[in-house]
Amino acid sequence: MAFLELKDIRKAYYLDKQKFPVLKGIDLSFERGEFVSILGESGGGKSTLMNIIGGLDRNFKGKVIVDGKIIDHSKEKQLDNYRRSTVGYIYQSYNLISHLTVLDNVLIALDMTTLDKAARRKRTLELLERVGLADQVNKHPNHLSGGQKQRVAIARALANDPQLIIADEPTGALDSENTKEVLNLLDDIAKDGKLVIAVTHSQEVADHGTRIVHLADGKIDGDERLRPAYPIPDDPEHLQSRVLPAMASYRTSFKHLMYNFWRNSLIMLGTAIGIFAVLLFSGLGNGVNGYMQDQTNSLANPRSITILKNTTGKKMTQDQLQMSTQNMMADPQSMFIKQSEINQVKKIAGISSVEKGYMLPSYRLSYKDLQQSGTSMESWTDATTTRGITKGHKPGNGEIVLTKQQAIQLSSAKKYRQLIGKTVKLSFNWVDVSGKPVQAEGNVKVSGISNGTSVRTSINSATLTRMIREANGSVQPNFLSVNVKDLNQVQTVADRVNNLRNAQNKRILGAMTVGSILKTVNTYVKLASTLLAAIAGISLLVSALMIIVTMYMSVSERTKEIGILRALGERKKDIRRLFTSESLFIGFFSAILALIIVFIATLAINHGLYHLIKYNIIQITFGNIAFAFIVALVISFLAALLPARRAANLNPIDALAAD
Repeated sequence: MAFLELKDIRKAYYLDKQKFPVLKGIDLSFERGEFVSILGESGGGKSTLMNIIGGLDRNFKGKVIVDGKIIDHSKEKQLDNYRRSTVGYIYQSYNLISHLTVLDNVLIALDMTTLDKAARRKRTLELLERVGLADQVNKHPNHLSGGQKQRVAIARALANDPQLIIADEPTGALDSENTKEVLNLLDDIAKDGKLVIAVTHSQEVADHGTRIVHLADGKIDGDERLRPAYPIPDDPEHLQSRVLPAMASYRTSFKHLMYNFWRNSLIMLGTAIGIFAVLLFSGLGNGVNGYMQDQTNSLANPRSITILKNTTGKKMTQDQLQMSTQNMMADPQSMFIKQSEINQVKKIAGISSVEKGYMLPSYRLSYKDLQQSGTSMESWTDATTTRGITKGHKPGNGEIVLTKQQAIQLSSAKKYRQLIGKTVKLSFNWVDVSGKPVQAEGNVKVSGISNGTSVRTSINSATLTRMIREANGSVQPNFLSVNVKDLNQVQTVADRVNNLRNAQNKRILGAMTVGSILKTVNTYVKLASTLLAAIAGISLLVSALMIIVTMYMSVSERTKEIGILRALGERKKDIRRLFTSESLFIGFFSAILALIIVFIATLAINHGLYHLIKYNIIQITFGNIAFAFIVALVISFLAALLPARRAANLNPIDALAAD
């Protein structure tokens, strides 16, 4: 049984609706060990016949039978496997891949075999030595002569151990010396028990084989045997083929990326700038958010709620509650919070602690012969932070914190710090349980000096309670300081406090929060940073367009390479992966470059502004970095889809014919 049989092969091309037959019923059979020359003039159908035999042309009539099995040219997967396992191509124009070295040009065929990495490299070196190129393995094709290129092509054709070698005008571009060398190599291949079919219009080349088939006007008009076919080796071992591993595509795409590094670096730089802008604005949003929180936290505990008496019985805003403190001077008793009301507050879910507090509408301080009158002194609570104390510490039992201005008035501008540790006299007006005015007074030690903004004049709550009790005054608090377990619950707890009612269904208390204000500010900051990042994201769209254009250019430039890879047996899937992976590499390295740029920019900006605001205003989080990588990869992948699809759908014959 013949190894290769062609039965009634017919092929026609159409121009408009006019039919032009090219092959008109070809019947041939071939054996292994033959070196067959298909001889004929240009346009006689030789190349078309070879494309059919090689599994590249699917649109014809007739049967191609290989080793007793009909090749179904309607099934693309079967054709891919057929080319991968059975066929090796040698072209007149060599068809080497320019961005790969001699070694890699041969290895690319061996990637579709079951050999391990070491065995693939060993076989490649052996084949290159066989064709006399052992010393040229690391060169690129543009550094080789025509004869050397053709020998590389022969080594590649033999790499996957095919049983059928198709050589299309293998000596057409060579001088006489190189022609002889190539023909001897093809003859040696036939001696190894393989079927060599060479397409030629040269009688000299045809005479070198074992058989000449003459093709003219689409028909066989001669079949001459020059000498017997070479004997086939007993039980020859053949390499097993496999589909191309994904890692092989990644390696090839990375090599092409590096081969065109400078062009690709511009694309990566453009994409990196877009990612950098998004990262920078996101980091700025994080920093501003953190800075606002930091500054707010310096004024008060964001989880703290200040509760005042609701004197109207109606819903009150925070501004209205603040204004109501002015009633303390005229009617201090109206601002007292009853124990029953305190108990109601304690029952509210989400509250971790309730602290009584006193707010003095007026007071007097005396030190030696100097006096100072002030307004709005508060007892120290957990809601107050210590960051506003510039010297000393928060007030303990029997202690008070003065503002800088107060300390200067009670001493001098030069010696006010020396007031810490000294005893001053405090006196203020209060009322007893019946509402009659009483005067409370006592000596307190200065524990610290504040900036007067985030921390005003404050006194220890227990000290203030003791002074009021000694003056027979009412110890009912006129405000409460409540700590909430979770910042996210602050507004919920505040709403519950505002909704507390008495028997007459009137509101009894009002809540003033810092946390809710902070949350609102954070929302606006995040909105602003998101908007800025979105504006910066426009540059990413430009980057995506750059990648699309680059990939389309790459497809156009690598059209012949695509044809070569398809002829070697790569699937459409492999071609798509080749281009998408290269685009993903561009996206990945763009993200790396963007991180380097944003890191440098962050250091510079934070260093430049730190002495002004004492805060790192740019804060890049791990989430921002992860987002940058995801965005870069998604954009590069989507940008490559259409070019990769176009590359995969190229007709292998048309691709191989491209200049």
